[in-house]
Amino acid sequence: MSQLKILVTGAAGFIGFHVSRRLLAEGHIVTGFDNLNPYYDVKLKHARLAELAKEARFTFIEGDLADSDAVDAAFKAGQFTHVVNLAAQAGVRYSLKNPKAYGDANLTGFLNILEACRHNAIQHLVYASSSSVYGANTAMPFSVHDNVDHPLSLYAATKKANELMAHSYAHMFGLPSTGLRFFTVYGPWGRPDMAMWLFADAILKGEPITLFNHGKMRRDFTYVDDIVESIARLVPKTAEPNPDWDGAKPDPGTSKAPWRVYNIGNNSPVELMDLVSTMEKALGIEAKKILAPIEIGDVPETYANVDALMEAVDFKPSTPLDVGVGRFISWFRQWRGNH
Repeated sequence: MSQLKILVTGAAGFIGFHVSRRLLAEGHIVTGFDNLNPYYDVKLKHARLAELAKEARFTFIEGDLADSDAVDAAFKAGQFTHVVNLAAQAGVRYSLKNPKAYGDANLTGFLNILEACRHNAIQHLVYASSSSVYGANTAMPFSVHDNVDHPLSLYAATKKANELMAHSYAHMFGLPSTGLRFFTVYGPWGRPDMAMWLFADAILKGEPITLFNHGKMRRDFTYVDDIVESIARLVPKTAEPNPDWDGAKPDPGTSKAPWRVYNIGNNSPVELMDLVSTMEKALGIEAKKILAPIEIGDVPETYANVDALMEAVDFKPSTPLDVGVGRFISWFRQWRGNH
């Protein structure tokens, strides 16, 4: 594959860090863009950037996607061929407390990215959506061909909006775009606000963990390396129109425009109780558990149909939970020991 010039937004974040590292390993020129916001410990973000900075082909720009001047300047300086937009205000529960942060990062920020891509002849925009767009849907597994018009949180609504905004730019300006619906990503260098980190930290401290929906929540936990492999294969695979798309029976997963969406999930949901017992085994400690009702904005189950991904790039996530959890715990012990 020829060397690409790739902008990765959210490069100091969990998935952005892993994706940047992989694209650098493939020989591409990578510019990371991140506002280093204090939603969680900025030390962790700096540590990820320090790892990426070991590679000479990596450049970092501190900036905010909601600042259109900063975005435009980055595009002018970088002369990018491809964009991987992973910057977003993350988290379902936080959207109840700070909704404006989601408007700034996920709506205004994404619009600035679309405009910059349009005016800088970007060959392919790959961007993070979320499994949360499936909202009130209950038909399992979730398919990209399902209608997703009933989000249960503002976070989910902004991600659905991103898919719609990208579609309008694909239609009006021919900007090829691919949206990725991630399903509960976990692994080394993860986020401190996510269940696996919170659980590991509490168990090691001998503190109780809270299991929502009385531990009956089911999640399609997806190991970060599988997410990265999918993205690395999709970046050079420019989104194309579906010639069979029919406006009388519109397929929600494809379009007459160069626009696609894919689920990236493990295709194997796990009950929260089973995750905890896997973690207990890896840590060698039994967890103290508090069972609580499901929280507003949460969905009881996620389960990814990955047929479209398989068809597109001949890959599907398959890292077993015990393997992924083992790798996360071993990294987490090391991180905790050093910080």
